[in-house]
Amino acid sequence: MIDQEMKKAVLDNFEKVFGKNDNVKAYFAPGRVNLIGEHTDYNGGHVFPCALTIGTYGAVAKRDDDKIRFYSVNLDRTGVVETSLSDLEPSKEAGWTNYPKGVIWAFAGRGMKLDKGFDMVIYGNIPNGSGLSSSASLEVLTGFILRDLYGFDVSNQDLALIGQYSENNFNGCNCGIMDQFAVAMGKEGSAIFLDTADLSFEYAPIRLDGAKIIIANTNKKHKLTDSQYNARRSMCEEALAILQKSLDIKGLGDLSIEEFEENKGLLTDPDMQRKAKHAVYENQRTIEAVKALKAGDLERFGELMRQSHESLRDDYDVTGVELDTLAEEAWKIPGVIGSRMTGGGFGGCTVSIVKDEAIENFKKVVGENYKKKIGYDATFYTVSIGGGPEVI
Repeated sequence: MIDQEMKKAVLDNFEKVFGKNDNVKAYFAPGRVNLIGEHTDYNGGHVFPCALTIGTYGAVAKRDDDKIRFYSVNLDRTGVVETSLSDLEPSKEAGWTNYPKGVIWAFAGRGMKLDKGFDMVIYGNIPNGSGLSSSASLEVLTGFILRDLYGFDVSNQDLALIGQYSENNFNGCNCGIMDQFAVAMGKEGSAIFLDTADLSFEYAPIRLDGAKIIIANTNKKHKLTDSQYNARRSMCEEALAILQKSLDIKGLGDLSIEEFEENKGLLTDPDMQRKAKHAVYENQRTIEAVKALKAGDLERFGELMRQSHESLRDDYDVTGVELDTLAEEAWKIPGVIGSRMTGGGFGGCTVSIVKDEAIENFKKVVGENYKKKIGYDATFYTVSIGGGPEVI
């Protein structure tokens, strides 16, 4: 569901910034929201994200030299950021352009080198710093553009892996595969039930008869490359290494709840035990949630969303007062089927499933109580499930 105004704006801005070019092409890649299965993707567990109809628009034209010029309508004060194919190094000065640069670098590392540079204008309608994967959207968009403009032979799944690789190794954030996979492999009307251990997946249709998905943004920016995210990941890796001395497992996602409970004593650090517990329990919740959805049991799905948030709050320590306030206020509202934080945490958004007749009351009451407690407004978005990247 392409927003024609966004498409027009990105093309108009291309002409304004770089001049008229008959070869300019327009593209789109979605943002994503994860319905359940948080911080399981780097632990070999299951996740359940879907692509959204909001995302990142790009207008691009090839050049005749090795220059690459970037411009973001959202960050217009930054102006044009220029680099070249011989300068694919991450730098503080490069700012947001480190994401597309990282993808070009990762393509080159796989033997797909660009012969010429390009001019690129991007314009996104994903709230910045919201945890709805603006970085993964930009990475997949860049990979999709490179494939289309330069004729590289890569699948959408490859685009997800290249995006993740570039974020891990060029941008220094140890994210799992979920965000890029959800963006690259999105399907309208369906969420993706993905086993991150082997990338096997299935599309599960989301039938929310008489209900909608509402995103509530804390408006507290989160930055995933922050040490806290990477610290959680390394603690889980440490827990896995300890458990592997006694158990034949590849990831924490391989453990059932019973197996974890029998062996958790091997993790003598209580904090590490709680982190590992979240990874194991959250994985099982995700498997159960998809079964509930398939059986049409939305109430059970909502209950599992709540349990997920409580675990992220109490065991994994990634929520914070802003996200807790949004989720806890949502749980009090009649007609809210489920609500939880989504994304990496430490700010960002909650995702809620709300019955149609309760939406206005939900926004009003949760919004008022949030402002009272936090001191500034939350922003609410009703979102639809969209498809993957496309040429527009």
